[in-house]
Amino acid sequence: MTSRDARPRVGILFRGDRRAGLPGPNALYDPLARAFEVHGLAPAPVLYDDEAVEEIREELLRLAAVLVWVDPISQGRDRTRLDELLHEVAARGVWVSTHPDVILAMGTKEVLYRTRTLGWGTDTRLYRSLAELEEELPRTLGEGRPRVLKQNRGNGGLGVFRVELVRPDPKPAWDSPVLVQHAQRGSAREEMSLGDFVGRCASFYAGSGRIVDQPLVPRHADGMVRCYLVHGRVAGFGHQRVTALMDPPPGESAPPLPEPRLYFGPAKPEFQALKAQLESEWVPEMQALLAIDGDRLPALWDADFLLGPKTVAGLDSYVLCEINVSSVFPFPDEAREPLARAVAARLRGSGR
Repeated sequence: MTSRDARPRVGILFRGDRRAGLPGPNALYDPLARAFEVHGLAPAPVLYDDEAVEEIREELLRLAAVLVWVDPISQGRDRTRLDELLHEVAARGVWVSTHPDVILAMGTKEVLYRTRTLGWGTDTRLYRSLAELEEELPRTLGEGRPRVLKQNRGNGGLGVFRVELVRPDPKPAWDSPVLVQHAQRGSAREEMSLGDFVGRCASFYAGSGRIVDQPLVPRHADGMVRCYLVHGRVAGFGHQRVTALMDPPPGESAPPLPEPRLYFGPAKPEFQALKAQLESEWVPEMQALLAIDGDRLPALWDADFLLGPKTVAGLDSYVLCEINVSSVFPFPDEAREPLARAVAARLRGSGR
């Protein structure tokens, strides 16, 4: 007779075909499982499907913790049913990361508006309703700068648009022509009326939807730095030349395809100033502003930064363009060990 495995069970939840079972080899699950086992945890894959919520609930309630990798929008489905389930199992004692309440606080585009006064902020505006968008956007575009509008919850560039007037006009009308570039890969730049663009945005106000508006960062084509954090500490970086909102090449209707993202550990020399600011200033300030204590920070999350204007000392500044907490993958290999260590420490501290 074998003894019962007393290790804390940690679920790794992601969308999948429950009838087909766990695909293998799995680039997300397999390396994490090995890291968790080193730290005395028993990993357990959980395949999520909206049609199997009752069955999945029973799986989750047998766990000490569950880490969730599910995008806000995936193949036409959102996280509504999943977030309801995670609320329930968290209330019954399972540690959930990232908890749906924390996603709403820091993992939607609205966080860009709520933290606009921090060192990573810019001239960010929030349109809480279609009526606000209709009233404010013409005035904003009339200021003469290209803007980037973002639906509150999305991924993969869905619902992110670069918008600018075709001709300068301090008081644009509904029939004023605008250039619109959707950030979804392969999207062509379009010319349409301002009124037609606003009408396109109406669907983003379904439920509690809203739209965040930032100026286009002039150095947006110089590369985006993605900082991967385990709780409040940087565990690695990604660097990529972002092309989604660039001007199309001559003779083309869409921007060039993005270059691959390169991954680095937390000691990458070029990013140490950003790392120090993020850990010592911006994350604590964000936590205070959003009322998120250390125990509620996601086990793994990332923050995307574009290069802002140079400082008077000639150093780079950084502008936050997104925080991701719903499905942070892929991530640097160097982040696995601190993630597993943090989960083990969290469960030891909770007595699970």
